[in-house]
Amino acid sequence: MEISLLKMIVNGISSFLHLSISGNMSSEPVSKYYQKAEEILKLLKPIIDEIVNSELASDEVLSKILEEIGLAVNELKEHVENWHLLSSKVYFVMQVEPLISRIRTSGLNIFQQLKVSQHSLPDELSSEDLQQCSHKLKLLGHEESSSVIKEAIVQLEYAGPSPDVLTIIADRLGLMSNQDVLIEAVALERLKENAEQSEKTEEAEYIDQMIAVITHMHERLIMLKQAQSSSPVPIPADFCCPLSLELMTDPVIVASGQTYERAFIKNWIDLGLTVCPKTRQTLAHTNLIPNYTVKALIANWCESNNVRLVDPTKSTNLNPPSVLHGYMESGTTRESPVFAHPRSNQPSSPESARSRSFSSPGNNITSGGIQLEETSSPLHPRSTSEGSLSGIINGQYMDLARISPAGLDDRSASSDESTVDSASQPSLSPSRRESSSAFGSEQSQTHIRAVSDSSALSTANFPQETQDDDNNAPHLSTSPGHSRDASGELNTGPETAGTTVMLSTHREAESPVRLFETRPRSQAIWRRPSERLVPRIASPAIETKGDLSGIEAQVRNLVEGLRSSDLDAQKEATAELRLLAKHNMDNRIAIANCGAINLLVDLLRSADTAIQENAVTALLNLSINDNNKTEIASAGAIEPLIHVLEHGSPEAKENSAATLFSLSVIEENKISIGRSGAIRPLVDLLGNGTPRGKKDAATALFNLSIFHENKNRIVQAGAVRHLVELMDPAAGMVDKAVAVLANLATILEGRNAIGEEGGIPVLVEVVELGSARGKENAAAALLHLCLHSDRFLGKVLQQGAVPPLVALSQSGTPRAKEKAQALLNQFRNQRHGNAGRG
Repeated sequence: MEISLLKMIVNGISSFLHLSISGNMSSEPVSKYYQKAEEILKLLKPIIDEIVNSELASDEVLSKILEEIGLAVNELKEHVENWHLLSSKVYFVMQVEPLISRIRTSGLNIFQQLKVSQHSLPDELSSEDLQQCSHKLKLLGHEESSSVIKEAIVQLEYAGPSPDVLTIIADRLGLMSNQDVLIEAVALERLKENAEQSEKTEEAEYIDQMIAVITHMHERLIMLKQAQSSSPVPIPADFCCPLSLELMTDPVIVASGQTYERAFIKNWIDLGLTVCPKTRQTLAHTNLIPNYTVKALIANWCESNNVRLVDPTKSTNLNPPSVLHGYMESGTTRESPVFAHPRSNQPSSPESARSRSFSSPGNNITSGGIQLEETSSPLHPRSTSEGSLSGIINGQYMDLARISPAGLDDRSASSDESTVDSASQPSLSPSRRESSSAFGSEQSQTHIRAVSDSSALSTANFPQETQDDDNNAPHLSTSPGHSRDASGELNTGPETAGTTVMLSTHREAESPVRLFETRPRSQAIWRRPSERLVPRIASPAIETKGDLSGIEAQVRNLVEGLRSSDLDAQKEATAELRLLAKHNMDNRIAIANCGAINLLVDLLRSADTAIQENAVTALLNLSINDNNKTEIASAGAIEPLIHVLEHGSPEAKENSAATLFSLSVIEENKISIGRSGAIRPLVDLLGNGTPRGKKDAATALFNLSIFHENKNRIVQAGAVRHLVELMDPAAGMVDKAVAVLANLATILEGRNAIGEEGGIPVLVEVVELGSARGKENAAAALLHLCLHSDRFLGKVLQQGAVPPLVALSQSGTPRAKEKAQALLNQFRNQRHGNAGRG
């Protein structure tokens, strides 16, 4: 290596050693790791200086080692300099520990190489000095926090991170309060979003695993807080602030529609955090609106239960000590209810899961109102006051949703639909021909986000496609495979190695739903509407391999039941196969290998409602496996699925639409489904189905609209009118609807229909008030309209689109900024053109 390059390495080390560790950089964990790296480099630098200034500089092996050190130091310096108080501590540790380890290992390699070098050593590098330095360097070990975090990630696949592991992580990273944990979650969310926008899929998945660990830490903290509560009466979950976990005395509503204790949310905002702690929605403003209804209910509850209302800012420090140690101090064991893992090992009940909403202290008050769970928590039993809370809040605050549609949209915590923005992610279609970034891609095959039980497929929906020749198509996010059964549960499972991301349409409940069935409702305090962070869908109790031969024998017996002419036998067999198909991938493969798929397809035309529902749901769950997708389509399932879509029960129609979406992940199936006449009944379901049926239909139509030939079919079937209607925030489908419209806007018929059905005003409204992905897709759709029609351009201007587009061009996602700027340029070009003609 040239001397100049070696000197650059030396200068880089000197630059790192002269960093000023003050301000933000003086906080943990950055100061600790800087000091550790500083110790190592101060030990190595004199030796490196001697090497560079002697004939040893020509030693190729030493040069390569020094180059490795230089690269690691530069990268480490970047991480240290970029650190600020709202940075992710977990991510920082996972990045810098390997770098410090590389520097230390390279340093030891220098000593080893000097021993065998053919060049004579300078007098300053005596063997004794080198041995002494080598010994000191070996002693400079450091705590491997990254290995503990990796262990927690591994444990996610089983019963979840153990309390002792979570406590070690919290101690070493300084996550000492609920607010610290929430700030960490927000920081990781931002990193994940940045990775997705940069199309760094693997990094996004990696960060998703870290988010899952922090989620478990948060849940553990809440359970311990409840267990250690000194209140003689269990406090209703909805009366507790999600930040302080204490009974609220001065509840206020933020722009997202969530309710918090004033002092704690003000402290949160003062830190520079402009997102809602629970929904992760960017706050359109920082005004705090008093929630007098909740305040009155809390006062009434306190009076009825003889509970003295204490100012939480006096009883609780704004940054209290961590209670993760509570289980050790109190003698609580992991087997106690406090440490019951959110994902129990028992299969979840579809019916019970469907009745649960994602409530949490203070979080149930969304922009659309407060959503209370129907079940009681062991720690927070439902009280009479809670029962009355739902109706009152829903009545009083529904108008707030109109003021801030984004709050009620997919990102609303108690929305019927989980966030599509970052909640779901089916497997990507191989062709990736059209951009579909409507919901923010979360291509995490190994970690999923559990979605709202009533949302099921619809939240897990749209895959991200990329269009070769059109950057204006929508972007839809899809989360790793969710499956749900007819009762609305969602589940996901890892697929074959060739599958980039898991499909998110299936309904049979596995880990994701189980997470919310066993957790006291007050635990889901900070979760986004997608209620995610259930790592890998495999849980040991369900994904264990077991006796495959026994499973196959059971499946063969059930297949015989399918062949039976007896309706009771068919009903029992389809029900059992449906349950088996929800349990794990081995079962799905075994069921397919035993020849059940063709028989289940035949039963889609059964006149018995229960048999038909079980058959379509079983096929939906089987389609999680990519090989099964192909086999199901090859068995001629598309036309029978259309039959169910047209004539089945509401539940069967929902699952039929979800199955069609699942199959449409395979590119050739998009073509055959579109040509088989499925689009019109899907559009009928979109307009007239149940809320979940509409979401399933929108999901399927989005995927089908990726194939160009299907776009006109969707328009001709009248989908645009329904999609425009569903852009009402109250429908909870804004992001889904605008994503499909953005795809349809790429053809003339679609643009004309959008203009005729009044789509322009609502698209402009989404640009102004929608979610990040909603704004992005609305801008893309408007750009298509304006590029091809001066008439539409005039209508867009009449709707006052310029101010929100200017704002979007400055603060939106990269793709949104691009579309907004292109629209503004188009407006300027037209104005100049008109001036020239005048």
